Amino acid sequence: MDQMTTSPDSDQILALIAEGILDASDEEIVETARAHGVDVDALERKVRDIIATRVDAVRPSPPLKIGETVALRSDPARIGVITGITPSNREIRLTVFIDGRLETLYLSQVTRADLAPGAVRATLSEFNARLTALQLAEPSITNLYSLQAGRVDFIPYQFRPVLKFIRADRPRMLVADEVGVGKTIEAGLLLRELQARRPLRSVLVVCSKALVVEEKWHREMRRFDEEFVTLGSDELHYCLDQCDIEGEWPDRYSRAILPFSLVNERLLQGYPGRGGARGPGLSTLDTPPRFDLLIVDEAHNARNTDTSLHQGLRILADNAEAVVLITATPVQLGTGDLFSLLNLLRPDLVIDRPTFERMAEPNEAINAAIAAIRGAAPGWQDVAIQQLNEAAGTDWGRVMLAPSPEYRNLVAATRSASSDEDRVRLIRPAEAMHSFSSMISRTRRRDIGNFTSRKARTVEVPFTAEQKAVHDDLLALQRAIYLRKHGAGPLGFLMTTIRRQAASSLHGLVPFLEDILTRRLSDLELVEIDDEALEHGDDGVDAIRAEIAAIVERARALPNDDPKLAALLDIVTQKGGMQNRRLLVFSSFRHTLSYLDQALRQRGVRVGLIHGGIADDDRRALRKAFALPSDHADAIDILLSSEVGSEGLDFQFCDALVNFDIPWNPMRIEQRIGRIDRYGQSSQTVAIYNFVTPGTVDFDIFQRCLLRIGVFERAIGGSEAILGEIAGRLQAVADDFLLTDEERQARLQQLADNEIRQVIETDALEEREAELFGVRIERSRMNDEIAEASSRWLEPAAIERLVGLHLERALDVGRNPISGQGPVKSLRLAADARRRLVPPRARGTRLSLADREWETWLRGDQQTLALTFDREAANDDRSLAFITPVHPLTQAAARSFARDEEVMVTLRVNDPALPVGDHPFAIYQWQMRGLREDAMLVPVVEDPAVAAAFMDIFTAAADASDVAPPDSATIEGLESWHHELWTRRRAAHVAEAAEIARFRRDSLEASHRARVAILEEQLAAASEDRIRRMRAGQLARANADRHEALEDLAAAERRADILPRRVASGTLRVEH
Repeated sequence: MDQMTTSPDSDQILALIAEGILDASDEEIVETARAHGVDVDALERKVRDIIATRVDAVRPSPPLKIGETVALRSDPARIGVITGITPSNREIRLTVFIDGRLETLYLSQVTRADLAPGAVRATLSEFNARLTALQLAEPSITNLYSLQAGRVDFIPYQFRPVLKFIRADRPRMLVADEVGVGKTIEAGLLLRELQARRPLRSVLVVCSKALVVEEKWHREMRRFDEEFVTLGSDELHYCLDQCDIEGEWPDRYSRAILPFSLVNERLLQGYPGRGGARGPGLSTLDTPPRFDLLIVDEAHNARNTDTSLHQGLRILADNAEAVVLITATPVQLGTGDLFSLLNLLRPDLVIDRPTFERMAEPNEAINAAIAAIRGAAPGWQDVAIQQLNEAAGTDWGRVMLAPSPEYRNLVAATRSASSDEDRVRLIRPAEAMHSFSSMISRTRRRDIGNFTSRKARTVEVPFTAEQKAVHDDLLALQRAIYLRKHGAGPLGFLMTTIRRQAASSLHGLVPFLEDILTRRLSDLELVEIDDEALEHGDDGVDAIRAEIAAIVERARALPNDDPKLAALLDIVTQKGGMQNRRLLVFSSFRHTLSYLDQALRQRGVRVGLIHGGIADDDRRALRKAFALPSDHADAIDILLSSEVGSEGLDFQFCDALVNFDIPWNPMRIEQRIGRIDRYGQSSQTVAIYNFVTPGTVDFDIFQRCLLRIGVFERAIGGSEAILGEIAGRLQAVADDFLLTDEERQARLQQLADNEIRQVIETDALEEREAELFGVRIERSRMNDEIAEASSRWLEPAAIERLVGLHLERALDVGRNPISGQGPVKSLRLAADARRRLVPPRARGTRLSLADREWETWLRGDQQTLALTFDREAANDDRSLAFITPVHPLTQAAARSFARDEEVMVTLRVNDPALPVGDHPFAIYQWQMRGLREDAMLVPVVEDPAVAAAFMDIFTAAADASDVAPPDSATIEGLESWHHELWTRRRAAHVAEAAEIARFRRDSLEASHRARVAILEEQLAAASEDRIRRMRAGQLARANADRHEALEDLAAAERRADILPRRVASGTLRVEH
């Protein structure tokens, strides 16, 4: 090498040069030395000296070895394991397994990780917040997370399907509740419960077009802070294209509502494109869309397996993670409807009709066993075991019950039960033996009790002579059209609708006809009149434009006197003298409602008006004003409404209702009455005034049919599916102008007789067969189950505590920035504090409504956010941010506290039932892995009395700074005790997983063989290429499902374990 002289300050010059090339290669050092005119060897030595000095400064002592854990100096929370050490002439390189991958790091970048166990002292409040965070971060199947997660009233029986859902082996449920129970709310609670347990990226609701038009699902889902969009043909076509290109459903439609009418041949086979070629369809996509949750409302419409609707729903259901079918189908063996729906829901279990019938065989004996357990008579154990053995001896029982671990455990627990507590604990696992119990939730009105007694009164209001003349002209016109067109048809439906408006109110007829002539009736207005009106609309109006115009002129000339309005005013006056002055008035026609609104206002009546065209906020404001005491300045006494207008609003504080006109569909009548005859109604009776006009077809239908069916006196209940179809038959009778008046009345009476007989037979059959499906509900048992599934660490106060402490810590403010004494709170933050709370998100991430509103406030200019943790306050004021267990602020708080190290607390409690003294304790979190994943908090404390009451003690406990925490020897003793508990439970968990896996494999193979046999038979019988392709696809899917399911079972069995983690320890001092 070249030798060059150096000046007296050469060492300083070398140091300066070396500082800039510490990461340089040998070649780069040589070039740098030559460029600066310094000795190459001297520069190399200086670089090594500087590096050595720095490494020595951070070099761990003793030196690091392979297998040791290290933490990043820049982020000590990131910890990894050294898998390789590479010496270097400069700095040692380490290969570290961190964050699931191998990374190369320099020695100076890491430090030895401090993994020594250590607990952070905490207050009782911080301790409780920690337990809340743990239960949110690792949900347990024993807890309900949806109890306080919706802007809805708390109605215990609506959580019944939620409890079944989280305990089922697959998240699939048929909700077959009777009308008025609240099936849509139950679906929302199911959505919230799932959302608390796993990410819900995509949810699809499929329902009738009428429900789409009236936005029932949009409105109800907003109660759970979810925003849904409606899919039209263009949007659906786009989504299918994206599934074909990207392999998944597009995020922008991840909360979507699809009408039945679009589940058709084009959805299945693809939309036609240019040149006649079809685009992708559900049955032709390589990867069909996989929704996290599929909800099908009025699912009985898909009972016919040969329809595109059924086939499309089957593809969607087969590929969905969770499925909820909502139906009015009675729970009976004899009907093919129930089999069709259960086969759609669980084709792996309900394989064919004979299988469906065999599944019911053990249930009678299971019910007898449950009755014996509940009855607790002498010898109950022998009776229960005998009945369980009888159930296991049936065809279904031998295959599905006898080999199952759950059955064997139940028999063993029944035999060894020695106390009432042991006996009561047997009821739930015995109920779980029902072959249909995990799939069906059906709540009947009779099971939860009649809310009130209905007092129906008929108010007959004849036409005036002038009014009758106009009505007769309408009748004559409809008769002439019928004879001219040789039948009714769409034009006949339109004329019947006009005639019904006349029967409702002739004073509303003129604007109604004018809207028809100018085609200003919206789809929503048509739906409010009749569910079938959408199918007909104003078809054929041009053919009778002149005749309608003539009737408009006749009606316009009518005098102002109105006997029907006078009768309503009499009732309004009567109610005005009562303690409860409220009166709910229904009509199917907006023009009738508008006429009444104007007439009542002119007479000084405090009145409000709601229908489908009124904004949700205004509807809720009117409902709130209607609920105010009568002496309040803002109260209204009379509320005018259509069925759609009142959807989602409850009026249990009102005890009287007027049907100003009578819907022909008994379901609509029940929906009206159900607004006041519902859970929470304080009055023992509700009054129902039915306005009818003699000489109209409405009067004949009311007198001869609806009144005799009894819909005004009692809830329809299980007759929903039957009576829901009567409106079409009534329409056919009303439109048949070849019938005389006497013949029409006789037909209507015969129709009523047929319906009554069918209703009686259906009710009697369901009463007999309800036991076969395990759908009985005991009110006391329901309340007990909800109490058992409630956790004080998930209550609003616990969520508020967690969020407050999180904000204190995240913002380093030293105090809770949430203020307010009542249920409504305020969160006030400066702009920089709000920005610090904005969560990091990947571009393109779709935000939920709650996420979007939260981040809008964080990024906005408003310093104060009005919020609440209280369900009732959130329900009363929809503008409040509702902080639930799934709100993004709560989830951020849970993630923060759940990651914390173990906390140590010292507490005191005054409880004379517990032994006096200091009781060291530890709390462990067990994460159950394998086939049944779960999480639980396990307290370890020596005294049995303290252990039994341990998790209930904290409500009365207080901080005790003068009490000493447990020392290391005590902690080690608790750890040894815990290890014994864990060892026994883990062994049982692993053994149970192996047993369940074996049982499920056997069941899977049996059901697969039966399923394949059916599909092969259908494939052989198919003559059309399209059907053959579909059956071949189903067969391939069945084989693929079997392979995937077996692999999943094997993987889950291998994963079986219990991962323990000590999350808290401390000392509890009990004083008397």
